[in-house]
Amino acid sequence: MLVVAYGALAWSGVSSAADLPDFTALVERQAAAVVNISTTQAVHSGLPSLPGFSEADPMFDFFRRFIPGHPRIPRADPEGRSLGSGFLISADGYILTNAHVVDGADEILVRLVDKRELPARLIGADPRSDVALLKIDAQGLPHVVLGDPDRLKVGEWVVAIGSPFGFDHSVTAGIVSAKGRTLPDENFVPFIQTDVAINPGNSGGPLFNLRGEVVGINSQIYSRTGGFMGLSFSIPIDVAMAVQAELREAGRVRRGRIGVAIQEVSRELAESFGLPRAAGALVSSVEPGGPAAAAGVEQGDVIVRFGGRAVESSADLPRIVAAIRPGERVELEVVRGGKPRTLSVVLGEWQDDEAVPQARREQRPRGQPNRIGLVVSQPSAAQRRERGLEHGLLVERAQGPAARAEIQPGDVILAVVSGGRQTPLRTLEEFNRAVGGLKDGQSVTLLVRRGDGASYVSLRAGE
Repeated sequence: MLVVAYGALAWSGVSSAADLPDFTALVERQAAAVVNISTTQAVHSGLPSLPGFSEADPMFDFFRRFIPGHPRIPRADPEGRSLGSGFLISADGYILTNAHVVDGADEILVRLVDKRELPARLIGADPRSDVALLKIDAQGLPHVVLGDPDRLKVGEWVVAIGSPFGFDHSVTAGIVSAKGRTLPDENFVPFIQTDVAINPGNSGGPLFNLRGEVVGINSQIYSRTGGFMGLSFSIPIDVAMAVQAELREAGRVRRGRIGVAIQEVSRELAESFGLPRAAGALVSSVEPGGPAAAAGVEQGDVIVRFGGRAVESSADLPRIVAAIRPGERVELEVVRGGKPRTLSVVLGEWQDDEAVPQARREQRPRGQPNRIGLVVSQPSAAQRRERGLEHGLLVERAQGPAARAEIQPGDVILAVVSGGRQTPLRTLEEFNRAVGGLKDGQSVTLLVRRGDGASYVSLRAGE
């Protein structure tokens, strides 16, 4: 009776096991178009040799491996290797993958489902979108069918096929958790968020809908452990195909820019700026002499439409602008003093040196604070010019000791002071070395810039 009563309470939205999706036909049709990608990169460690021993001496290897504290001496020809995934988009051997999968590779090898291994050449890579296009010399290859990410719905089932940890053609499934996600420093890609299990080696592999169409390229995860935690992000396939078309044509991607710094419009800001609702991109600064300045855009304007497209949030504007070719004239609508205005701007070009470093990999957990509670990033060339920086690292997040010292996102860590010596910070590696070895109770002093002023701040690890 209890079982019957429970069944009577079951609501109509619950499916029986027989109604759950069956992925077998999809995998049988599409798996052959998925490839494993391995790369080789020469490593130049720059470490000194052991004095008094040649590499042919048996004692050389003993000292190299077993003497504590002595620099480890590499093999004569060391190599760095990495694994990733990709998929064929044409019968004549064009392959899409992530830019970070092939970053710095001296040799790229593609393994097909029939176990053939073929060398691939890099047609082009775009770090900003994390898309790369490869080519292998073969014909009559199986290839994927492309879908429309705009038709993808939150809650819809999706499937990933790739090579996590080198296990070829592993299949995982989940649902679309959200669409149009913006990630830190990722302004040009409206990511598809899923809960599909993605791990190191899945990067560059396809994300399928239940019709067997590719709707995205698996690119990143958010993790506190380095492994999958239920937050995966994929590049929409329409974005990737637009990028590969430019890579195939010119070897690089040209993106428009207008030269403004923007921020999100909150409900309070919307009221202050005379907006009927919280939407648009608030201009916090205008680059002197830039395209926006020439068009008459002013600090405090709220951009609500650009090129005929609505700007619902500040994250929309960089994507819309970047999708338009430099040199084109475009109309934009702003709200100034509570009144709409229409302006005309000629787009400039986003320069290559403003590209984000290709360090955002699925193996690297995002957003982990260090021992003093800071998450920092290396500023782009545009950010350095905008802030007048010769060196320094941007604070992305502050918690614990850093937050208690009132360090804030947007501050710049200019230098670290240790032993009476002040060392300017130019790279993330320098900063990590300075704070990575701190033990609980040890302190470090940083030179922190906010606006036009700077001050020294001492932080104690582990408080």
